[in-house]
Amino acid sequence: MNARSRYLANLKSLSDQLIAIQAPIRILDSIKWPHLWRQQFFDAGMKRLPKVDAHFYQTSNTLGFDPHHQQQAFRDLKRQIRRTLDPRDPLGQLLSATADQYIQVVELLKARGTPEFGRLSVALYGSARDHLFGDRRSLLEVGEQLCAIFSQPAAQHVDFAQPKQHPAEAAVGILQQRLNKYFTRGELKVILADGIVSDAAAGGDSIKLNSRSVFSERDLRVLEVHEGWVHVGTTLNGRRQPHASWLSVGAPRIAAIQEGLALLLETLTFSSFPFRARRVADRVSAIDVAEQGADFVETFHHLRNRGLPDNEAYTTTQRVFRGGVVTGGSVFTKDLSYVKGFVENVNFIRSAIGAGLPELIPMLFLGKVTLEDIPVLYEAYLEGIVEPPRYLPEVFRDLSGLYVWFGFSNGLSLVDMKRVQRHYLKTFQAITPVCPLEMAPRQQPDSSDPQT
Repeated sequence: MNARSRYLANLKSLSDQLIAIQAPIRILDSIKWPHLWRQQFFDAGMKRLPKVDAHFYQTSNTLGFDPHHQQQAFRDLKRQIRRTLDPRDPLGQLLSATADQYIQVVELLKARGTPEFGRLSVALYGSARDHLFGDRRSLLEVGEQLCAIFSQPAAQHVDFAQPKQHPAEAAVGILQQRLNKYFTRGELKVILADGIVSDAAAGGDSIKLNSRSVFSERDLRVLEVHEGWVHVGTTLNGRRQPHASWLSVGAPRIAAIQEGLALLLETLTFSSFPFRARRVADRVSAIDVAEQGADFVETFHHLRNRGLPDNEAYTTTQRVFRGGVVTGGSVFTKDLSYVKGFVENVNFIRSAIGAGLPELIPMLFLGKVTLEDIPVLYEAYLEGIVEPPRYLPEVFRDLSGLYVWFGFSNGLSLVDMKRVQRHYLKTFQAITPVCPLEMAPRQQPDSSDPQT
């Protein structure tokens, strides 16, 4: 066996070991709340804190693995990586960084229901007051700007209702049929599930639909793109890697790019809609007030005062406080990933185009990656170590079309829209606003759609 063959065999072996060690770790399952707490909260007049603390997690939602043993296994793997691969090897460094993150994840789960949980969450996922790469604005500022945009009268004007006509069982069959056209038949399964917070969730090679939920056509389109094409697609692309198999699993370091890429693809395929986009922005505000010390009840009413329906306000607040401390200050900050990842993915794509390297863009779908990983993985692709993504949405396969879209976007960003709007407002003053006929003007806006 020559040196290259030994290197590739070692890389594959170490990657497979990481996948096996992380297998029992399920972050969201480890911090989930019982569904009945929602009704109890409303029955108590929306004024009582949920009865959840460290004792609840230790006794009613056990981890299912020995955290100390798990952390030691990752430390042993890191030592093996250093012994087996050159310490300067870029792929070995990515593998070691992923193992490091999982050690932190286990520490996070050990701290459920304590103030330490919030500190560890910020270390893994960030804070609402963090700044974006190369930008002076914080995530909170960007989130508030987006919320203002998606709260304008025009957003309500076009965000018409679609009937919830597909019970979960029927939705499973419809979504499975649609995704069979994108994936090789049998590679992805759509299944019914109980106990998930959202209407749907992706897990490995499956999409789970909440058995209590009912779906509209628009809901199913969002799930097809967001959960299917992105979350499951990148998992399956990672599994197809002959040597870098760890790209099929996602430590927190990849959360922002995954969620942001899914949100971006919803936008590029015209699958999203204003209320959904606003809800994503509201999550940033909810995390910020909770980080600053607001308790569960105060955060819930903060969202109600911003116009969220009661059920939406509860769901968002629950997402923020799961795993943390309901009296505030220590919360789960993963939901920053949507806004953060959307902006960072867009900035990466624009930068790759500006640098004359649009060929880097499909690497976003290679597996579970961060933006910092892509230059390393692209070099590995050129060397024949990493395979290109098999499942790649058409809008990212045709780089010429994507180039034009982002080219016009960059050009339009230079336009002074305030001056333009003042010009058009004069001509709009006499117009009676009537929703277009195809948008069903007599229906009320629908605010219940899949939480992804």
